[in-house]
Amino acid sequence: MKACANDSSNKQGLLPMAPLVACAASDSEVPLRPPRLEQTFVTGSVAGPSGKIPQVLSVLKRLDHWGSIKARWGVGRMHYAVDPGLYALGSPQECSPVLVTANYKMSFDCLREALPGRDAWILVLETEGINVWCAAGKGTFGTEELIRRITASGLKDMVKHRDLILPQLGAPGVAAHLVRKQSGFKVHYGPILARDVAAYLDANLRATAEMRRKAFPLRERAVLIPIEIVATLKPAMIIIPILLLISGFGGEEGFLRNIAHDGIFSLLAFLCAILSGAVLTPLLLPYLPGRAFTSKGIAVGLPLAMVLLYAWGPDLRSWRNILFGGAWLLLIPALSAYLAMNFTGASTYTSLSGVKREMRWALPLEIGAGLSGFATLLASRFF
Repeated sequence: MKACANDSSNKQGLLPMAPLVACAASDSEVPLRPPRLEQTFVTGSVAGPSGKIPQVLSVLKRLDHWGSIKARWGVGRMHYAVDPGLYALGSPQECSPVLVTANYKMSFDCLREALPGRDAWILVLETEGINVWCAAGKGTFGTEELIRRITASGLKDMVKHRDLILPQLGAPGVAAHLVRKQSGFKVHYGPILARDVAAYLDANLRATAEMRRKAFPLRERAVLIPIEIVATLKPAMIIIPILLLISGFGGEEGFLRNIAHDGIFSLLAFLCAILSGAVLTPLLLPYLPGRAFTSKGIAVGLPLAMVLLYAWGPDLRSWRNILFGGAWLLLIPALSAYLAMNFTGASTYTSLSGVKREMRWALPLEIGAGLSGFATLLASRFF
């Protein structure tokens, strides 16, 4: 899940890059560039051993909020990142804490916004614009990258202590003992949510049990819906004209009258499938039966398909209507289940092994039901 505490642009413009900073870890290392001062959220700079360090504030600008809104709707999402490297939050000193995050800008913004009035160093890892949890699973928020950034930023010369505070959900990607052995810095895993970091610092790096638990409340499920809808609507722009075209063929009515009747119903049915899998399933997630997201998608899609067909009121004395209705009884749950399964990567309910097991049996089921439904839909037009 894209949890705020673990969530963080580089590539936002064509500004010249800053001079290279050589990473001393190995001669074979690719030189690392320090963060640019020209990034829109940077308010100043402080002196560092490798040059100027960008300075940021905990107050977000309108441009930061607008960027988050666009990313939620899938606009520029894969390029919503900050330059990796060391940043100064406020006016940090030698004893100020060092917080580590991913370079997904929403992660970076959540972290700094949660620390009003605080001075800290923020070490941003190159995770290719992916949040901490996902990046840790992929390995980009990892041991090697952390050590490289410590060395390249000259962090040892910036602070007297040797403590790093990492988000808890970054733990799968980082071997703390190797970080300490190779860099001299001790890894502390902070709370899951950014809003708890200040309390964690005040408690001398002690986390409560509540800080260690990740819930998945309605608000966090709902905020994921826009990007799923946008991703679904892109192929929908191709599928909808095909459905309308198919609906126009066959039967005693003319092409346009068929579209006006069966075509409109197909359009509504397809949109209902999207509503079921991408909207209703995540909203109702804790209350739906079964552990697999596929079964949860079917639990919403099948009743919705039955209600829609009942409201349509087809003449069941006609084999054509029976086939047409049966096609959507297959297609709506299949599409709903497939879309629901997209949320496995954003949920606290699943594990990597569980997702893999589900996909092995669910994808053949969804594809089979989808193909059967489409074949039945075609048969209904020419029966």
